[in-house]
Amino acid sequence: MRRSDEIDTPRGPARADVDLPHSEPATLLVLGHGAGGDVDAPDLVALRNAALGAGIGVARVTQPYRVAGRRAPAPAGHLDEAWTAVVGELMRRHRSIPTLVVGGRSSGARVACRTAGALSASGVVALAFPLRPPRAPERSRAAELETGLPTLVVNGDRDPFGVPSAGPRIRVEVRPGERHDLRRDPVGIAEVVVDWLRERGWTA
Repeated sequence: MRRSDEIDTPRGPARADVDLPHSEPATLLVLGHGAGGDVDAPDLVALRNAALGAGIGVARVTQPYRVAGRRAPAPAGHLDEAWTAVVGELMRRHRSIPTLVVGGRSSGARVACRTAGALSASGVVALAFPLRPPRAPERSRAAELETGLPTLVVNGDRDPFGVPSAGPRIRVEVRPGERHDLRRDPVGIAEVVVDWLRERGWTA
């Protein structure tokens, strides 16, 4: 079952595309998009399809600036505020789903990491986590991954934004030949994520 709704946030309306499996899911996976992209990125669509097949509900959230037609991303605080409002509303609408996992690609992965604790998420999926700006390698964002929650990072070995290191509760899967867009094998990437979710007991 698929449903697309606009959800009001303090930063303007966001959009949530929600897909639910035929049976009641035990987990809702909420995914955000990259800075200039959208929720139809190949890796997000492949993950949506694979997660549904594993009995997981999936919500793909479009940030207000993209709903308004802008490509330049909003400030981090605005992104976090809008995301928190949307995820909170989704969990209110789906009270019967006990487990929340948050994630996304690139900028969306960073937002998910920064807000996971406040949202009482059980885990984080970070696709193409942008470890550092290509022209400013000293500006590491590794601390954002230190959520204290089980976290899966999937990055390409040719990503110009770099590849994070594994750490306590942080698993890093490096995909050969992939760049930041993770377009080479999105189905294979989705399988890696669903296997990890299954290991955690978050699939049907």
